[in-house]
Amino acid sequence: MSMTKEMTAGKPYRLILSFAVPMIIGNIFQQLYNMVDTVIVGKYVGVNALAGVGSTGAINFLVIGFALGVCSGFSIMIAQRFGAGDYSEMRKYISHSIYLCIAVAVILTTGTMLLTKPILTLMNTPQEIYDYAYRYIIIIFAGISATMFYNILSSILRALGDSRTPLIFLGVSSVLNVGLDLLCIIAFDMGVAGAGVATVVSQGVSAVLCLIYMRKNYDILRFEKGELKFELQKAVRLISVGIPMALQFSITAIGSIILQSAVNSLGTSAVASVTAASKIQTVAVGPMESLGITMATYCGQNRGAGKYTRIRVGIRQSLIMSMIYCVTAAVVLSFLGGAITTLFVSSEQTSPEELKEIIGLSVKYLRLNAVFYPVLGVLFILRNALQGMGYSVLPMMAGVSELAARTLVVFGFVSSYGYMAACLASPVAWIFADVLLVSVYFLKMRSLRNELVFHKRATA
Repeated sequence: MSMTKEMTAGKPYRLILSFAVPMIIGNIFQQLYNMVDTVIVGKYVGVNALAGVGSTGAINFLVIGFALGVCSGFSIMIAQRFGAGDYSEMRKYISHSIYLCIAVAVILTTGTMLLTKPILTLMNTPQEIYDYAYRYIIIIFAGISATMFYNILSSILRALGDSRTPLIFLGVSSVLNVGLDLLCIIAFDMGVAGAGVATVVSQGVSAVLCLIYMRKNYDILRFEKGELKFELQKAVRLISVGIPMALQFSITAIGSIILQSAVNSLGTSAVASVTAASKIQTVAVGPMESLGITMATYCGQNRGAGKYTRIRVGIRQSLIMSMIYCVTAAVVLSFLGGAITTLFVSSEQTSPEELKEIIGLSVKYLRLNAVFYPVLGVLFILRNALQGMGYSVLPMMAGVSELAARTLVVFGFVSSYGYMAACLASPVAWIFADVLLVSVYFLKMRSLRNELVFHKRATA
């Protein structure tokens, strides 16, 4: 039975919550199994291996984030056609999204396999963790096709208002990933390469299962004659939305790479602490991110249906929900950040002095960032809302603002203020992005209202 959900009627906050909750649970699943990789590596392979895996976080986000951005961008057009009730056009956009995802996967896989070593060198990856970093990330990049396969299917379902089915298969992937981690790292003694293999295989299996389920249960996704034919105009339209969203992810990731390079220069303890803190923070901000992604679908469907007022009300209500969560998360991390950090570092493989230093640095990172979570919450909602309405270029410029801010902090302050400046680089970037997003939001909402009023008069 189809689980599609139209978000163009009913109380916005209820629709937003019912859509976001499965995504939040799914995000927690995903981050937890990512944390399992890190925990098992740190406990059973060592601190250098932990730092090696962690040092690839920025380059991983650069490439995989681009792939996810492409999938999310393509789903905007699908959501708009679904909201407008034009199912034939919706299916045509789905087929073109798949064609384009295949092309992107081939390009990304080829490019990353050739450029991984030069990029790790440019990032000043410490010699003692270089091999660990390379062995892990090269496997992740080899599996880009599996990642895109799962994410385009999930994005299509979310565009139709179904956030529960992706959760089911993400849960399958999470459980499988944990089992493969234990098997590959501990039983087969594959080290960090085992963590990469576990991630790729679990995503691939989950994607295949999701496809089989969709073919059997979603009548609305069954193609009719002519809907698989390639049309250049539709491909260009998808690219015009998908590539700016992908670039926005990548531009943000470039800033993270610059920051990671600065952290690498501060030593292995700093890298290990940021690795642990970043994993914890990723879980903490997951609900904010899920709420933002929800707004992309919500605004996309209502933009297609021409319902301006619902868009405005939904954004306001989602901001209130986000602020409540942000304050709660900041308080929890301020008190429990140190205890959670101990999950990532083995006391048996780390000296007491080094362990104390890593925990202290991790706590400092978490507390300084948590203060600015409300700023990040606004960023997620406004950026995704604007993208859902079809405005993809200007949110990308907010990513440019983030890049400029992180670069400014890294090159202007890390050399003088060290680890403290590195901790504050992301909050400063969030503030820069919000300044642009808030301004763009008010301008575009006024433009959208006038556009929809004109359209109603023209069709009356």
